[in-house]
This record gives sequence, C-alpha cells and structure tokens, in this order.
Amino acid sequence: MTIQQWLFSFKGRIGRRDFWIWIILWALTMVVLFSLAGNALVDLQLAAFALVCLLWPTACVVVKRLHDRGRSGLWALLMIMAWILLAGNWAAVMGGVWAWALGRFVPTVIIVMLLLDLGAFIGTQGENKFGKDTLDVKFR
Repeated sequence: MTIQQWLFSFKGRIGRRDFWIWIILWALTMVVLFSLAGNALVDLQLAAFALVCLLWPTACVVVKRLHDRGRSGLWALLMIMAWILLAGNWAAVMGGVWAWALGRFVPTVIIVMLLLDLGAFIGTQGENKFGKDTLDVKFR
C-alpha cells in the first residue's frame, strides 16, 4: 500500500503498526501546533485549520483499521459522537454528576475502548468482506 492509499483512501485494510504510526504522528502534530498557538507563535486559526485538514487522513486510517477488525467504517462515527459530547457545555443543560457523566465520562470510555479495539487487538486473519489480508504501508 502506498502512502497516498494509506492516507486518502477508505478501501483496504491496515494493521496495528500503521494505525499507531498515524495516531502518534497526528497527536505529535496537534501537540506542537496548539503549543505554538498557545504561546502566540502561530495563529490559533492556523492550528485549527491544520486539525480540520488532518480529519480526512485520520478518518481513512481509522476506517481501514476497522475494516481489518471486520467492522464497517460507520463505527468511526462513535469517535465523532465522543468529540461532540466532549465539546458540549453540559453544565448549562443539566447539573451535577449528569453533566460530568455525559460530557466527560462517556466520551472518555468511547475513545479508550475504540483505541484499545483498534490498537491492541489483531485483525481478521486472511480475507474478510473488506478485502484481502492487511497490506503494510511502503514508506520508502
């Protein structure tokens, strides 16, 4: 699999190694960009634009990893739901423990469970309905 297929196509399957390579690169990029924006070295809007630009490659990598686990790419919508729940101002709608549960606990559980499922468990061995066995990304 080429780097272009890895980052811009929803077809195929990837293994845990290629999944973690992207997640670590994405996380490091976000930490660096938003740290620079926090210190006023980079405009915050530029950091947010970079985040939006990296949504497509992140979705492609996550969907291909879900395919390797034998799941539909629609499971990636759980990550979007968790992100929306994290961004909500639940204290204004409901009080006390319910605001914490809906705004922090539930999204954290969703994200941790998906990261464990995609990053720790081996994919389907052999061919499944999403394609042949996993293809390693050729970085050279």
